[in-house]
Amino acid sequence: MAAMSKQQVAAQVSQLVKDCENYRDELSVDRIKAMEYYDGIMKDTPADPNRSKVVSRDVRSAIKKVLPSVIRTILGNDKVVEYQPVNEGDEAAAEQATDYVNFVVFPESDGYDAVQDAAHDALKLRNGIIRWWYDKKRKVQVSKHTGLEEQALVQLVADDDVEVLEQEAYEEQIDTPQGPQPVKLYNVKIRRVSEYGCTKLAVVPLEEFLIHPDAISINDSPITGMKTRLRRSDLVEMGYDREKVDSFPASGSDIDEEEEEFTRRRDAFDENDSIVKALQEVDYYELYVKIDADDDGIAELRRMVFAGGLAEVNLLDDEEWDEVPFADLITERRPHQREGNSVTDDMAEIQRVKTVLMRQTLDNLYWQNNQQPIVQEGTIANPEAVLNPKFGQPIRVNQGIDVRGAVGYNTVPFVAEQSFGMLSYLDQEATDRTGISDASSGMAPDALQNMTAKATGISDASSGMAPDALQNMTAKASAMIEAAGVGQTELMVRTFAQGLKRVFQGLLRLVIKHQDKPRTVRLRNQWVTFDPRQWNAEMDVTVNTGLGAGTRERDMMMMQVVGQQQEKLLAAYGPVNNPYVSAENIWNSVSRGVEAAGLRTPDLYFTKPTPEQIDQLQKAQANKPDPEMEKVKIKAQADQQRAQLDAQLQREKMQQEAQLETQRIQQEMALKRYQIEQEIQLKRQTNAMQMLTRDPVSSVNIGGDPG
Repeated sequence: MAAMSKQQVAAQVSQLVKDCENYRDELSVDRIKAMEYYDGIMKDTPADPNRSKVVSRDVRSAIKKVLPSVIRTILGNDKVVEYQPVNEGDEAAAEQATDYVNFVVFPESDGYDAVQDAAHDALKLRNGIIRWWYDKKRKVQVSKHTGLEEQALVQLVADDDVEVLEQEAYEEQIDTPQGPQPVKLYNVKIRRVSEYGCTKLAVVPLEEFLIHPDAISINDSPITGMKTRLRRSDLVEMGYDREKVDSFPASGSDIDEEEEEFTRRRDAFDENDSIVKALQEVDYYELYVKIDADDDGIAELRRMVFAGGLAEVNLLDDEEWDEVPFADLITERRPHQREGNSVTDDMAEIQRVKTVLMRQTLDNLYWQNNQQPIVQEGTIANPEAVLNPKFGQPIRVNQGIDVRGAVGYNTVPFVAEQSFGMLSYLDQEATDRTGISDASSGMAPDALQNMTAKATGISDASSGMAPDALQNMTAKASAMIEAAGVGQTELMVRTFAQGLKRVFQGLLRLVIKHQDKPRTVRLRNQWVTFDPRQWNAEMDVTVNTGLGAGTRERDMMMMQVVGQQQEKLLAAYGPVNNPYVSAENIWNSVSRGVEAAGLRTPDLYFTKPTPEQIDQLQKAQANKPDPEMEKVKIKAQADQQRAQLDAQLQREKMQQEAQLETQRIQQEMALKRYQIEQEIQLKRQTNAMQMLTRDPVSSVNIGGDPG
C-alpha cells in the first residue's frame, strides 16, 4: 500500500480535530458554570424581583484557602525540580542541570506564573494545561551615539546586524601635547537587529486545548494540540510566507468557544473593532498527531500546523516530532478518566443552597427593619409620610379618625435565626466533601485553637471544667483538624507534582536541543558556565514538594527532629566514614530547615562545603586520634597509676607495721631486762639485810631438828 497523500492526511486530521472540538464543547458547559460560580455569577439561581441578590462565594473561598499552600509547597523551595542521573557518570551533569533549570531557565520561561495558573485551573476547572516551546524572536534596538572618533565608529558598525540610519561628521579642536589639533568626529544613529531564543512555559486556556475524547492521558491520545487565533503579522513574524498567510480566511465564529472565552476574559475586548488586514486574526492549529503517513505499520508522531482551516492548502508545517509539548495537571484523580475532580464539583451545590438560604435570611431581616405599613384609605392627610418616612416627620390623621385604626404594620415572624444552624451545617458539609479547612491554608494550630474559642464563646470558667483539661481537649481537636486539612493538601500537592514531572522533562529537552553554545550566568555570586549539549536528555525528574503542606512551625519541628537524629549518629559513629550521616546529609538538613522557616536561599546563611573541603576535613579527622581510644588510654594510665599508688601505700603500711612490731619486741625485751634487773637487785638487797640482821626466822630448817 502506498504512502498517504497530504490530502488524505489532512482529511484524517480534520476528522480527529472535529471529534476533539465536539468533546471540548461538551465540557465547555461545566467550565463556564465553574467560572461563573467562582466570580459570583449564578444564572441557575436567579434572584426574585425586589429581593436580596446576595451570592455565597464558597467556591472562591475554598480555592483561595488551599491554593496558597499548594503554591508555597511547590514553588516555595529554592529548587523546584531536581534531576537524577540514570547512567554512571551523569552525576555532575544532573547537578548542573538542576541548578541551571531552577535558577535560570525556569524563571526566564515565566514558569512561576505558568505553574500558579495551572494550579488555579485544576482547582477550579478540573484540569490545568501547561505548554512549553522554544520561542525565537527578532529584537530591534535603535540608538544614538555622539562624539565618536573614526576608529570607534568602525568598531561600532562592524557587525553585520548593525545598520546606520543617520550619520553626521564634524571637526573639533582637541588639546594635545603638540597643541590644539583638529579631529574629525561623528554622530550616528544605528539600528541593531538581533535574533534570540528562550524557552517558554504558558498555560493553555481549556477552550483552546484539543485532545481526543477516548484518551485517558496525553500519551495515549491519537491527537493533541491547540486551536487559537493569531494575527497575520504574527504568522509572518514566525517565518511563514506572507502571500500565503494573506490568502487565509479570517477567523470564523464559534459560538461555544467564544462564549467560554468571553466568560474567561469578562468581555474585556470588542470583537467588532475595525483593524487593518495585518492585524486580522486567523484560526491557528498546532497539532501533534500519531499517524502512519508512510505506511510502515507504525504510527509516528508528527507536528502539523494549519492556519485558516484544516485543508491541504492550509498546511504550513508537517514534520516528525519527538514529544507532545503539553502536560495535563490535576489536583484530584478520577480513576480511568483524564479529567480530574475540581473544588467546584464539590462546592457548587453547597454554594447554590447557601445562596438561597442567605437571600431568604436577609429578606426576613429586611422585613423586620422595614415593616410593611397598613393604611386605611382616605384617613391619612399626608400619605408620603407613611410610604417614605423620615425621622421626625409627623403623620397627619383626619379629624375624628382613630389613629390605631388608621395606621398599622404587617407583622412578619422572625425566622432568620433558624437559618444560622443550617448555614453552619453546610460549612461543615463543605469541609467533609472537599477536605479543605482553615488548616489547609497553613494556619497554625494555636491560632485555630484561639479562633475556635472566640467563635464558640466558651471559656474555662464558663464551662466549669479545669483549665488544663479544656486546653488539652481543644488542642487535640485542633490538631486533628489540622492533620485532616494538611493531609488533603498534601495529596493535592503530590498529585499536581506528578504532572509537573512531564513539564520539567520537556524543559530539559528544549534546553539540550536548542542551546548550541555554552552560557555563562551569575549563580550564587559566582560566574558559572553551563553547556547542556553534553547532558543526558532522559534524566529522571523529581519535583521537590518540600517538607509538607502544613504550617511552618510543623515543618521546622520536623527538621529539628532530623537534626537531632543526625547529631546522635555523628556522636555514635564519628564524622569520618559514617555509614548513616554524610556531609551531604547535613547540608540537606540545614538547607531544608532554612526553607521551612520561609527563607528561600539557604546560601545566604550557610555555605555548602565543596568536595575538596570535605576531603580535607575527613583527612584531618582521620589523622586525629580516636576519642574513644584516647579515653581507653587515659583510663589505663589512671588505673596503672592507681595500682602503683596502692602498691606503694601497701609497702609503706607493711614497713610501718614492721617498725611497730620491732619497737614492740624491743620494748618487751627492755621490760623483761628491767624486771630481771629489779629482781636481782631485790634479791641482793634481801641477802644483804639478812646478813646484817642474822634473822633466824629467815633460816630454813631442812632436817626438822631444832638443834
